[in-house]
Amino acid sequence: MASKVLDLLYWRDVGTTGLVFTGLVVGLACLFQLSAITILSNLGLGIMAFTLSVRLLYKAMTLVRLSDGSHPFQSYLDEDCSLTDEDTVRMAEQIVLLIATAVTELKRLFFINSIMDSAKLVVFLYLLTYVGVQTNGLTLIMTGVICAFSLPLLYKLQQGRIDKIVKAIKKLVEKVTEIAFHFTRCQLEMDRIRIAYLDSHSGGTHSLQRIY
Repeated sequence: MASKVLDLLYWRDVGTTGLVFTGLVVGLACLFQLSAITILSNLGLGIMAFTLSVRLLYKAMTLVRLSDGSHPFQSYLDEDCSLTDEDTVRMAEQIVLLIATAVTELKRLFFINSIMDSAKLVVFLYLLTYVGVQTNGLTLIMTGVICAFSLPLLYKLQQGRIDKIVKAIKKLVEKVTEIAFHFTRCQLEMDRIRIAYLDSHSGGTHSLQRIY
């Protein structure tokens, strides 16, 4: 399953990927104007109109002896889509594991197991409030679909340049982090020296003021 998804995202089969990508974008665009029930029902009617027409055509051709009477969609009907007991158990275990992991992570974040991680979640949720004002869920989903089908292909075509840019950004971040760390350390050291100087000239009253 994962290999098939990667084949789609990397455009290894251009025809299939183009069909899936176009269908997703058109379907999401339709959701801006129509409800999901309307789109699904019309899609089903369109498929039924095509398959029924082809089936009746083959039936008519059989009656006038222009066909051997074979079913036009027999290959699809013969496909085995059933799941074995092992496949069913494995899929159920994976779903339960994903749900349990998600619940555990949410409990850890919302009940402040780690202050830093919970603070990151607060910032993320706060930023999402601004995103929600400017756009809606469908727009984000469509943007995600477009990025999912375009960014892997872009990285595959421009891997060398992108790796160089990412490496340069990492070095810049490391330098900025190192400078900020040294600046904070120097600031703390200056504060310690200043406090020690004030204590030596005020008989420790400054330290008492800091304590109280």
